Amino acid sequence: MQCRSIATRIALAAALAAAAGARLNAADDLPKAETILERYIEVTGGRAVYEKTHSEIATGSMEIAGMGIAGKVTLYSAEPNQNLTEIEITGIGKLLEGTDGKVAWSLSAMQGPHLKEGPERSMALREARFNAQLHWRDLYKQAETAGVESVEGQDCYKVVLTPAEGNPVTRYFDKQSGLLVKTAMTVKSPMGDIPVESMESDYRKEGGLLVAHKLVQKAASQQISFTVESVKFNAEIPKDKFEAPEEVKALMKK
Repeated sequence: MQCRSIATRIALAAALAAAAGARLNAADDLPKAETILERYIEVTGGRAVYEKTHSEIATGSMEIAGMGIAGKVTLYSAEPNQNLTEIEITGIGKLLEGTDGKVAWSLSAMQGPHLKEGPERSMALREARFNAQLHWRDLYKQAETAGVESVEGQDCYKVVLTPAEGNPVTRYFDKQSGLLVKTAMTVKSPMGDIPVESMESDYRKEGGLLVAHKLVQKAASQQISFTVESVKFNAEIPKDKFEAPEEVKALMKK
């Protein structure tokens, strides 16, 4: 009986060691975050094509699920980190959010003007970086592959990106296609920290680049769907387009 007990213990120990070794090997088999991020650049068009684009105007529509709220969206972007998002919601009015590369702000009929500062400002400038795919090394101090997870039935590499200031950003890239399918982050806002998840799909070629035409965002128990209708690269955008509105300028003077 004692011999059997010893044999059982040895077999159990061997099984645990083998399982631990398998886990280590699985971790060793994960590609580096750098490999995954650079692959995404290539499968969506390649570094050379990105480097030829300097501005963008995208238009589309948005809808908040279950609330009967819908509107039109226009996004203006230009290098190095200027952007303006205009959302015209039926029955409510305009929501504006943007940055000239230094000042980051938002303005809405419901909440009025807001000047972004601290981590909120840092995140806005980071998100506004034109061709951010190419500049991930500048935007994040650390990038690591955290494992493999299933996202709506797709096996994805989970990549955690840590900025110098603010919360980490987690991106999920499809193992087969290399495309980004999900982003998860905690967003700083006047209402506090808000967990946000964004799903990207319906990739189509625009000006030599694969662009997601469907985005579904979940934030604060709300689901917002965005549908991209047109994308124009290297479009002419007036320089004053990215200036802060007068209501925001008034806050800056206080």
